[in-house]
Amino acid sequence: MQPNTITLAVNHDNDDGTTAAVSHVLTRYDEYQNRTEYIDEDHTLSLRNKVGLYRTFPKTSGNFKGVAKSAIKFTQDYSVDGVDSTTSIVAPGIIDIGFSFPVGMTPAQTLELRMRAVALLSDEATMAPLTDQLSV
Repeated sequence: MQPNTITLAVNHDNDDGTTAAVSHVLTRYDEYQNRTEYIDEDHTLSLRNKVGLYRTFPKTSGNFKGVAKSAIKFTQDYSVDGVDSTTSIVAPGIIDIGFSFPVGMTPAQTLELRMRAVALLSDEATMAPLTDQLSV
């Protein structure tokens, strides 16, 4: 089971540590079967800021041991301008990160894949055009 609190050291401006990382303390908020939700310190009922952890157990098929699946979902509400610039609307920013690893991969192999994802997410030259301009 995951701990009741998770502290993330977040480099908000992706500057390789020139600006100090900001700690985000996530606190266990709700538990369901195969899912746990954490809330950040500034989470409110009207403006969510939460992280979900998810799992799906592997199912054996013939001689294949199956695939262990897990996922992380970040949800944070933001106030954005509506179509007519006089209106403000609250809508969520969402990041889904999913993992699907065949049973039997080593911790070193899963670490290598996760670190490749971290490298891509931190690469401003790729991620900024993708997320800000939908450039693929």
